[in-house]
Amino acid sequence: MQIRISWPAGQLTATLEETPTSTALAGALPIVSTARTWGEEVYFDTPVSPALEAGARQVVEPGTVAFWTEGDALALPYGPTPISRGDECRLASPCNVLGRIDGDAQALATVRAGDTIRVDRVGGA
Repeated sequence: MQIRISWPAGQLTATLEETPTSTALAGALPIVSTARTWGEEVYFDTPVSPALEAGARQVVEPGTVAFWTEGDALALPYGPTPISRGDECRLASPCNVLGRIDGDAQALATVRAGDTIRVDRVGGA
C-alpha cells in the first residue's frame, strides 16, 4: 500500500508492508494531525492504538515509516534524534516498522512543529 504524507511546505509518498498496524492505519485514512518534531524525526498523533508487534525496533534506517505504540503516533525519522548515538535514527522506544519513504526522506526537514499534516492513501489499492 502506498500513502501520501503532505504538509504546508511539501509532500512525499511511502510504501507500507502488510502488517496489523499498517492495516489499522489504512482503515483510519485520511488522517489530519498536527506535526511534532524531535531532532530529525517528525511524528504526529493518529486515531489508531495498535499493539507492539514482533520485530519492533528502536534503531531504524532514515526514511523508515514507524509507529510509536506508546504515543499512538506515526514516527518518520530522517536523521538523528536527541538520544541517537552518532548518526543513527534512534526512536524514543521500540516502534512497529511499517515501511519506507519513497525517495529522499530529507524532505521531512521542511516540516515545522505545529504544521498540519495529512496522510492519504495513494490510488485505489
